[in-house]
Amino acid sequence: MPIIRPSQASDIAQITAIYAHHVLHGTGTFEVEPPTEADMAQRREDVLSKQLPYLVAAEADQVLGYAYCNWFKPRPAYRYSAEDSIYLTPRAMGSGLGKALLAELSSQAERVGVRKLIAVIGDSGNLGSIGVHRSAGFVHVGTLKSCGWKFNRWLDVVLMDKPLGLGDQRAPTDSNT
Repeated sequence: MPIIRPSQASDIAQITAIYAHHVLHGTGTFEVEPPTEADMAQRREDVLSKQLPYLVAAEADQVLGYAYCNWFKPRPAYRYSAEDSIYLTPRAMGSGLGKALLAELSSQAERVGVRKLIAVIGDSGNLGSIGVHRSAGFVHVGTLKSCGWKFNRWLDVVLMDKPLGLGDQRAPTDSNT
């Protein structure tokens, strides 16, 4: 049974391999060249430096998937909204692991003050990701038609979101604007 835990620097090689598969074979990401391990390590450090969660689902020493969130946009007004990312090994897809990762990511994001989690899903045909987010309580808020070009075809971006904790019911306690 896989466990969900905070990622470690030693997970980077496996995280990089998982992501490279999706870059080269999938439309969930619009990157077209797989990043290096150094790139992925830097991206992880960026997330962690912001006190945001970066998780892995692992069985023994095998990483089966990972999930993290990062601020939706860099401007201060967005400081309570984060975008999630989830990637699984092909053999873990359809196993419920994505849903478990998203649930734990949502819980940890809420604990660090995120009020809105946003899914920016590559490809409107990405029914797995859309379904995982829908089952976790995300709602469809829009589709950006034909805004990406990959594998010689136009791809949409599906936008979904979910309030966390108090959402927009009340101003944050540390808000000064």
